[in-house]
Amino acid sequence: MALHVVSVIAWMAGIFYLPRLFVYHAERIETGSETDILFQEMERKLLRLIMNPAMTSTWVFGLALVFTPGIVDWSAVWPWTKAAAVIAMTWFHHWLGYRRKDFAAGRNRLQGRSYRIMNEVPTLLLLIIVFSVIVKF
Repeated sequence: MALHVVSVIAWMAGIFYLPRLFVYHAERIETGSETDILFQEMERKLLRLIMNPAMTSTWVFGLALVFTPGIVDWSAVWPWTKAAAVIAMTWFHHWLGYRRKDFAAGRNRLQGRSYRIMNEVPTLLLLIIVFSVIVKF
């Protein structure tokens, strides 16, 4: 369980930070500039070296908990709401990966405002996940 929690914390740190990088990248950085290349490197390393391994380990350790007898009561609502939110968080993670590729190809079409709005998605999902597990409704 401890490894699952540590993995979630690392994943969430990246999930919150990468869209913020995208805000600054979209609003203040000229495509092809030295700063553009620097931001692309930071975004790539954050996604590949921190977020992807953290997401993978979150899933591995989470599924290990799911398959441990007595941990999850599937007749309750909470494991289903948590599972739906985790799947949505995984979708968001992959959406961020596609946006990073857009920046790398010089074809970002979204404005900083769009990234600011999307940055609220993981907060809502995190609330659903935490309340599902703690309250166990």
